[in-house]
Amino acid sequence: MRTQWTGLGTALITPFAKGGGLDELAVKKLARRQIDAGVHFLVPCGTTGEVPTLSASERRRVVELVVEESGGRVPVLAGAGGYNTQEVIHAAAEMATIGVQGLLSVTPYYNKPTQEGLYQHYRAIANSTPLPIVMYNVPGRTGCNMEPATVVRLSAIANIVAVKEASGNVTQMAEIIRAVPPDFLVLSGDDALTVPIMAIGGRGLISVASNEAPAEMSQMVEAAEHGDFAAARQLHQRLMPLMQVNFVESSPGPVKFAMAAMGLCEECYRLPMVSPKAATKEKVLGVLRELGFPLVAGSHA
Repeated sequence: MRTQWTGLGTALITPFAKGGGLDELAVKKLARRQIDAGVHFLVPCGTTGEVPTLSASERRRVVELVVEESGGRVPVLAGAGGYNTQEVIHAAAEMATIGVQGLLSVTPYYNKPTQEGLYQHYRAIANSTPLPIVMYNVPGRTGCNMEPATVVRLSAIANIVAVKEASGNVTQMAEIIRAVPPDFLVLSGDDALTVPIMAIGGRGLISVASNEAPAEMSQMVEAAEHGDFAAARQLHQRLMPLMQVNFVESSPGPVKFAMAAMGLCEECYRLPMVSPKAATKEKVLGVLRELGFPLVAGSHA
């Protein structure tokens, strides 16, 4: 049986309707597409899902829809993070009532807590809920890096089970993998670093690119899990342009445009996110065409 939160999880985009509200049918359709393609868990209402622009009721509704669509076929890791510890605790309690199997919690952003502050933040969240917690370190976005010693310290808390590491610092990731207990999971938070991180003991990926390419990304991760790094490298090399183009502009702009070009959702954002520049759209469409992904008629920049 697969260990929970290993393999591939998709950081789901949140589809909006042209009127600005949630597109509930698209939320379910996208979740179903992921499950059918073989992903191992779903991650709604993370930062890729534009969660800071969702109201509390919208956040709850998105997670409800994903849990309903999953129907227990794959576990759901709901986003519950931020820089107000008490608000995160409240969000975690609400997610538990919906029936999720775990929480993804990004480090506090902007206020740059100390390492002791990070420890106490996650400790307080863990003490408030029985749910497993996956910490999320993405200093390029938050301005706050969770150092290996802090991750190791937090790994001693029973329901803190993993870290999504998106520091981009391979040495830091290697230090964490070397120092944490064997049952503590280190997941890549960067699509492009997944294969090298899994080669040194990482246990999977929480992905942006699997929004567009769930089957292909699942195959890449599973190949690495099975030690078939020749196959994993081949898939990585094929998908590398997609992994890169998703971040040509601020995410989730490019990936949401790509999903719309594939006919999977409307291309609708909430401020301050806006549609990518025409040049970015041309790059995205070029990658999608190169990969042979079906595009809706008339897709253009």
